[in-house]
Amino acid sequence: MAVQLTILGSGSSGNCAYLETAQARLLIDAGLSARQIRRRLAPLARAPETLDGILKSLDGILITHEHSDHIAGLAGLAARLDVPVYCNRLTREAIEAQLQIQINAHVFSTGDSFAVADVTVDTFAVPHDACDPVGFLLRTPAGNIGFLTDLGHATKLVVERIRAANVLLLEANHDLKMLQDDPRRPWSLKQRILSRFGHLSNDGAADVAQEILWPGLRQIFLGHLSRDCNRPELARGVVARRLEGIGGASVCVELTSQHIPTATFTL
Repeated sequence: MAVQLTILGSGSSGNCAYLETAQARLLIDAGLSARQIRRRLAPLARAPETLDGILKSLDGILITHEHSDHIAGLAGLAARLDVPVYCNRLTREAIEAQLQIQINAHVFSTGDSFAVADVTVDTFAVPHDACDPVGFLLRTPAGNIGFLTDLGHATKLVVERIRAANVLLLEANHDLKMLQDDPRRPWSLKQRILSRFGHLSNDGAADVAQEILWPGLRQIFLGHLSRDCNRPELARGVVARRLEGIGGASVCVELTSQHIPTATFTL
């Protein structure tokens, strides 16, 4: 069976992806409601019809950090159906305190690798204003999938750990000028977003793409786009042009949406 990835949604209001291999069904983050996750999984032919059927078939939910746009669905998923949740200790404590639930936590130490069926999950620290945020590199039988959804800048460690990705979900949160000119955001929030523990700009995403370019990189999904301070085609253009300028024109750069799942990508 081919390895298939669907970004169910990505943005400031909720982030969730679904990965299916021959032996594993995983969610990466659960920032959409349980109802939305069910609705967005339903069109996949492999998914059972009922919410419980879909979610009981999950082998786990991997959590990058405890912000609500990454865990909002956990109360309706993990707590209700006892789905295993893979996170580090500080993230577990933050989740249980925020949501007032007990989860079936499989706790890892940041930097560790562990296996879920035929998927090996590499974890690594990322700079973001959460308790102990992580990125993931998922090593599957068909290739490697990276997740960098919230980070203020890419450290040398991040670049080293994600460099082997064949497919990458990469944050492109904002256009710098649009954020600076936005009249609805206070300066304190702008400072948080722009800080080294905030969110990647389009140019920051292009920097990451440039640093990790290698012959095996096939696909970049741009995620976590700001509704007010970015434009999808602007983000895509910045990253695609950077790659084209250094010989990476063969890498497909696609956009994700807060509201509509991506087409399923087959590795």
